[in-house]
Amino acid sequence: MNGRVSPEISLTGRWAGRAESLSGQVRLEGMDEGEPHWLAEEETQAWLGLASMLIRLPSALDAQLQQDAGISHFEYQVLAGLSMRPERTMRMSELAEVADGSLSRLSHTVTRLEKQGWVRRAPDPADGRYTLAILTEEGWGKVVATAPGHVAAVRRYVFDPLTRAQVRQLTEIGRRVTRALDPDGSCPTTRFA
Repeated sequence: MNGRVSPEISLTGRWAGRAESLSGQVRLEGMDEGEPHWLAEEETQAWLGLASMLIRLPSALDAQLQQDAGISHFEYQVLAGLSMRPERTMRMSELAEVADGSLSRLSHTVTRLEKQGWVRRAPDPADGRYTLAILTEEGWGKVVATAPGHVAAVRRYVFDPLTRAQVRQLTEIGRRVTRALDPDGSCPTTRFA
C-alpha cells in the first residue's frame, strides 16, 4: 500500500477504505500530523440528524408556501420580516440579513414583490445612501392570509413530533448554537434568539 486511503471518512474518524498503518497511526496524504478532534458516535448521530433537518425542513416549508400561497419561503421571510418591524419598514441591507439572502437576491425578490403590490422601496430619509423596503397594506394582507398555513406546517413538521420538554430543549439549543455562530449578536435574526 502507498499510504493512501479512500476519501470516504466519517465524522468519527473511521475510514471506509483501507489505509497503511505506520507505527499504529493511520495517515492521510495532505493531512497535518495532528489528529483532528473527531466527533463521538453520539455527536455524529446528532449532527447527521441536524444536517438532515436543515436540508429537508426549508424544502418542505417552501413546498407548502408555493402550494398554498404561490410564494417561496424566501419571499415569505421577506414579507414576514417586514411585518414584524415598526412601520413595517427596514433597510434593504438589514432585510437581506433577516431573510438570510444576499443583497442581490433580495433585490430581485423585492422587484417581484413590488410587481405584486406587496412591497415598495423608498430612499431612507435618515441617510439617503440606503434604500428602505416597506410592506404595503396589500403585503400585510398577504402575510395575514399566508401565516395560518405556514404556522400549521411549522407545527406539523417541528412541534407536533416533540414533547414540551423537547421544545424547551430545542429553544435552548437554538440559542446556544446561534450565539456560537454570532457571538456579538450583530445579525438581526440573532437578536430574537
